[in-house]
Order: sequence, then C-alpha cells, then structure tokens
Amino acid sequence: METTNRHVTQLLGSDTMPIRDASPSHTVIFRGDGEPKTPSTMLQQLTEFDQNFTLKKDTYSLGGTVEQLEKKCAEMLGKEAAVFMPTGTLANHLAIRKLCGIKPRAIVQEQSHLYNDSGDCVTRLSNINLIPLAQGCPYFTLETLKAAVEQAEGGRVINPVGAVMVESPVRRQSGKIVPFDEMKAVTDYCREKQIGSHLDGARLYMMSGATGISPADYAALFDTVYVSLYKYFGAPFGAILAGTTEFTDGLYHDRRMFGGGLASANFAAALALQGIDGFEKRFNRAMTQARALFDEINALKSINVEPFEHGSNIFPLKLESDVDSTRFVKTLEAHSVSVSRPDSDHVGRIMLTVNPTILRQDIQDLFCTFERAVKESQR
Repeated sequence: METTNRHVTQLLGSDTMPIRDASPSHTVIFRGDGEPKTPSTMLQQLTEFDQNFTLKKDTYSLGGTVEQLEKKCAEMLGKEAAVFMPTGTLANHLAIRKLCGIKPRAIVQEQSHLYNDSGDCVTRLSNINLIPLAQGCPYFTLETLKAAVEQAEGGRVINPVGAVMVESPVRRQSGKIVPFDEMKAVTDYCREKQIGSHLDGARLYMMSGATGISPADYAALFDTVYVSLYKYFGAPFGAILAGTTEFTDGLYHDRRMFGGGLASANFAAALALQGIDGFEKRFNRAMTQARALFDEINALKSINVEPFEHGSNIFPLKLESDVDSTRFVKTLEAHSVSVSRPDSDHVGRIMLTVNPTILRQDIQDLFCTFERAVKESQR
C-alpha cells in the first residue's frame, strides 16, 4: 500500500522520507479501525523514525517528540493547543473535570464508554456526578438535554451542569454517529448556557470518513476534543486532548496527579506521528473502496451488506440461511480476507469494520473472493 510522510517531513524539517509499507501483508482485515500492529513492526518503525528524524527525549511526557505531536494534532483539529494523555479514559476525565470546575454535574450518553467502562472514575475521583441520557440509544436530542439541565437547575438544591460530553461514533451502538446537526444544536445550547462541551472523538476519523465532514469541523463545535492515538494511528497507547491555550495551560499537572506523566512517551508519540501522516486521505479512500465493493457484493444472491442508519465504518453483512456462515468465514480466510466470527445473537450476520487494509487488494479481487466464499459455503 502506498504511504507518504509529507506532513511528518514538513514537521520535522527533513527533505526526504523513504516510502515505506508498514504492513506488507496482502491480507484485508475487516476488524478494527487501523492496520494491525505487532511489537516487531512497532520496533522497526521506531528505528526508521529515529534514523530519519531522531527521537527527541521528553521529560515525563513534556517536550521532545511529544511536544511535536501535540502541536501537529492541535493544528489538525483546528485547536489552539493539545496535550498528550496516556489513555482516552484520562483524557475524557480531565476534560470534564476542568470544564465543570465547581459545577457538580456532567451529562453523557448512557451508552458512552466513560459511563459504562471507566469504573465511575469521574464520580469517585473528581466528585462530579454523570447524568446519563438516551438509554440504549446512540445519542440524545436537544430537547432531552434541555430537560436534564432544567431539572438540575430547578431542584430544591441547585446542582448546575458544568459539562456535556458527546461520544461519536458510539462503539456500543455498532459505531453509529451523532448527526452533525444534532451536535451543533447541542453545542450551541451549551454555549448559550455557558456549559462546557467535550467531544469523545476517539474514532473521530472514522466518523469523518463516513460523513465527509472534516475532523476540524467536528472539533470546532466543541470546547475540547479527545482523539485516540492507538486505535488507528499505530501508537501502542496514548490520546490527545485539545482545546484552547487557556484550557490546556498547566494541564500536565493534573495529568501527573493522576499518574499519567509517563516517562519516555516519545516512543508512542513518534509512532503516532507516522500513523497520522496521510491517514485521513487513506481512510477516505478505504471507505470509498468499501462502498464500491459492497455495491458489487449486493448483486450476488444469498448475501447482503447494508450500512446502519447514521453508521460509520462498521457494516453488517447478512448471509441467507442457505449459506454456512462458519464455512464462509474460513473460505475468506483461505483467500487473504479476514472477518469477525458470525454474530451469535443474529444468525448469519457478520460485522465488517472498514480500515485501510482494504487498500491492499483491488475491488475486483475482493469481490471474487466474496463470490467464491458464498458459492463454496452453500448448503
């Protein structure tokens, strides 16, 4: 797969950068948001980065290559500044903590990662109560938000809302996204009410690839935004939290207070810089190729791929009852296409997650593989 490092070259001041295929495998992997990474490939990429640009030492995640990454991400997201975080959990936590200030409530989606998978960290460690809205749904509406804010402000003891967080895409809802107009309505209201707004955009680039709206345009709606560095940019860990200079000023003290001032974070930062370069273009190509492939697959009998309403890069593939789904998966694997196991809750359904590995093969070859898998798996 062709990759470029023009942006990294401009950032670090090098005149040339060798074209490198970080993953020479021919296999298309319909799982995960990015290309698979292994310890050996990450070590190889670190060595190449050091040879071409030189890793610059950080001091407990301050300065060096980490600072270069922060500046790059702030620029990409259209924000004034950004701070490296070791995890997305901490990025979301510190965003809400600082936005809330002395206001004790924050509103989140009931299906959000922060509400379900973080051990009530915001409540237990920062004394901020999370108010979950839209139970079992990907997003809440402006009307629902207004009702929650009015309830918080109108009780016998006032408990004002200090922050509203929107997660999009929502992984617990098969990567469904919050429509842009709904986001804008929510953040406009937050601005009017002087409530801080935060975007959990761990998979922001998946959403952008699905809608055609740039990451910076999404980020512009919110006071702060978090983006994952390891889910698809190739870092072993890490996150970026971006906002105004005033917001990020001194935030590294809070990061260290929570045990997040990691030493030698430059290793993760260097890998993220490599992965970020050209990713948006590659992922947009991947989504275009996937849609074209799925259109061709839908011309076949006994198989259908349709997007979710408000979906991102996850597509349900449905096999009719005359196709053995286990054999179908094995046939694909035998021809360098890897997919998830069939869904145990929905007979004949397989979730396909689009990522840049789809660019490793052309559409016609992939179509022929799916066609063969259907024919060889019919009962």
